[in-house]
Amino acid sequence: MFTGIVEEVGEVIRIGNGQLVLGAGKVLEDVHLGDSIAVNGICLTVTDFSGGHFTADVMPETLRRTSLQELTKGSPVNLERALTLSSRLGGHIVSGHIDGVGRIVSFREEGNAILMKVAAERELLRHIVEKGSVALDGISLTVAEVTGKDFTVSLIPHTRESTNLGSKRAGSPVNIETDVIGKYVEKLLAGAESSGSGAKRSTISREFLLSNGF
Repeated sequence: MFTGIVEEVGEVIRIGNGQLVLGAGKVLEDVHLGDSIAVNGICLTVTDFSGGHFTADVMPETLRRTSLQELTKGSPVNLERALTLSSRLGGHIVSGHIDGVGRIVSFREEGNAILMKVAAERELLRHIVEKGSVALDGISLTVAEVTGKDFTVSLIPHTRESTNLGSKRAGSPVNIETDVIGKYVEKLLAGAESSGSGAKRSTISREFLLSNGF
């Protein structure tokens, strides 16, 4: 599990043949083989490391479902080590399992912030709610607006300076992970008919959640 608070921006050294080699510094301070590190929001396992870089295996499914296939040598990537029980949860609960890839539509200045609009498939947008949380390339962000074809997040200067968003342009891909809690709530509300014969239908409804403060 992760928080969506990027610790550093690393750099792609090599990608191909099922492996990703990344240059890094801070995330290697206490690294061990088998540790999980989020790379642009994707939970990957450290299979090798030495001074200044680490290697992770990448499955074909990961390449199909994320923007990793568009990375090249030198590409900047957001890095975050897995959450520990003593860590502050400064962002939100992020699993590192990408739901899909969106495309940046535009950037627009608004005072000291920048509004970034991202186009996404309708299946992803159903799990993105105004004022809710979303992880983009592993960055925990708050949703400012949602439409039927895109959503908007507001970026403070620090976010662009300390993540790979500073190098993004209109048309750039971003990995999207929607709020894991919302997905489980939807599953509960849908009932349990599909989980096997004899399963009982959930009695939790939207009205029940609203009446109990959710």
